[in-house]
Amino acid sequence: METLQRQSRWVTGFAVFGGSMMIVIGIFQIVVGLTAIFERTFYMLTENYLFGFNVVAWGWIHLALGVLVALGGGAVLAGQLWGRVLGIVLASLSAVANFLFLPYYPLWSMLIIAADVAVIWALTRYGRDEAVLR
Repeated sequence: METLQRQSRWVTGFAVFGGSMMIVIGIFQIVVGLTAIFERTFYMLTENYLFGFNVVAWGWIHLALGVLVALGGGAVLAGQLWGRVLGIVLASLSAVANFLFLPYYPLWSMLIIAADVAVIWALTRYGRDEAVLR
């Protein structure tokens, strides 16, 4: 029973980590979005990029995604099952959006993608068996 309880604490810790990281990623996405909306010359793009949207359009995409990711992180921290499912979906969408945003700001996008992968991993480690022990 002791090892099962210890494992439950670790897994619950993964969920707290995932939810907290979602809030941080959401705030980062909001900052990137607001920067793109209000400071249009901050991000530069070469002419030969297939997914080259207007910088303001990317700003609104990041702003909306950031708000959703942060709210999803709050649901994960509240212990909601739908929050974990939503968190995995939103972290996946965030990773795809930042992959498409790579030519605008490569290092930042790669860091957010890595954080999204960590969130997905943490949220998938938390299963039904551990939720019963809470």
